[in-house]
Amino acid sequence: MPFGNTHNNFKLNYKVEEEYPNLSKHNNHMAKVLTKEIYGKLRDKQTPSGYTLDDVIQTGVDNPGHPFIMTVGCVAGDEESYEVFKDLLDPIISDRHGGYKPTDKHKTDLNFENLKGGDDLDPNYVLSSRVRTGRSIKGFTLPPHNSRGERRLIEKLSVEALTSLDGEFKGKYYPLKSMTDAEQEQLINDHFLFDKPVSPLLTCAGMARDWPDARGIWHNDNKTFLVWVNEEDHLRVISMQQGGNMREVFRRFCVGLQKIEEIFKKHNHGFMWNEHLGFILTCPSNLGTGLRGGVHVKLPKLSTHAKFEEILTRLRLQKRGTGGVDTASVGGVFDISNADRLGSSEVYQVQLVVDGVKLMVEMEKKLEKGESIDSMIPSQKILFLSFILFHVLLCWLVTSWAYLADVSITYFLLKKSNNN
Repeated sequence: MPFGNTHNNFKLNYKVEEEYPNLSKHNNHMAKVLTKEIYGKLRDKQTPSGYTLDDVIQTGVDNPGHPFIMTVGCVAGDEESYEVFKDLLDPIISDRHGGYKPTDKHKTDLNFENLKGGDDLDPNYVLSSRVRTGRSIKGFTLPPHNSRGERRLIEKLSVEALTSLDGEFKGKYYPLKSMTDAEQEQLINDHFLFDKPVSPLLTCAGMARDWPDARGIWHNDNKTFLVWVNEEDHLRVISMQQGGNMREVFRRFCVGLQKIEEIFKKHNHGFMWNEHLGFILTCPSNLGTGLRGGVHVKLPKLSTHAKFEEILTRLRLQKRGTGGVDTASVGGVFDISNADRLGSSEVYQVQLVVDGVKLMVEMEKKLEKGESIDSMIPSQKILFLSFILFHVLLCWLVTSWAYLADVSITYFLLKKSNNN
């Protein structure tokens, strides 16, 4: 990885049927969408940096699927991947993001003051709060595809940007390749350290090449703002702290992100973004905001309630164990976060977490008293896009009704005038 252009041209000596992958036992979004027709249409294309269709789908070919989670099955190698291979990626994005269409536009809102509440989550139940996202630096290929020199330059620019921060964001960078045992142990204890990717979903996508060269972790002195460099994305930005003050976590997240981007822009390297897909990231699942706002919250009673899963679905939330995907809860403590990434803003997604967790904590308190929560079960939260479409349809109906009423009145007046 990655395949060179010459190799891709050589594969064209073989028929589509001879090169088309066997996806008969696969269960991922890519396998659902890719057909021989699409493969035949796209297999000779490549992005300006040389990323090909087979590069895009390789991780999904090598990994048939996940027993519990529907994986995406593809990655982007650069910003242009989403345009060059849109015949494949658009339907995958639609399938993964609730019907998001190629004509839809994404809204970005990083104004933390637009968040309502969030500073009053009960710390007796909400143990910690965290917001994370990824960022891709414009002008570079993405981690599945970039070269050593490119990756090292990304690290250099990132370190320059991060070490220039001051105030609450003043901190230190720890390169993985030169980390001392003491530093490594401390970062592990702080739950900061990321290690070499061992998941085949990542390794088959080419993200573990040359590990740990040009990878590292930066955090501020207070250990509440953290940036991973050159892992799955160019940057993975995390704001976190103990307790339930999600508003403060989100404020730091928004301010820190904007400060970092300002510095990159001074070097003529902003972040990849467009009005259709929002922020461009390696995995299509993270397009839009790339945001996961989550809390570790104690819900021992509610989590055993027959309608717990339904409540999460209605609130547009998802649960994990506190150790991440596929881990179980310990003592009824869950990691609860937003389910959506694309089609609604950062503020909207964090608001869902704040409001939803607050409601679930009240439910937990009711259940502790032996009381029913049936009257508290919420109605289904609709996707932000669906909300917009509903109002567009409503406006169209009102406009149409007004037009028909106007025509009817005009016809009546003309008829009356003729009769007179």
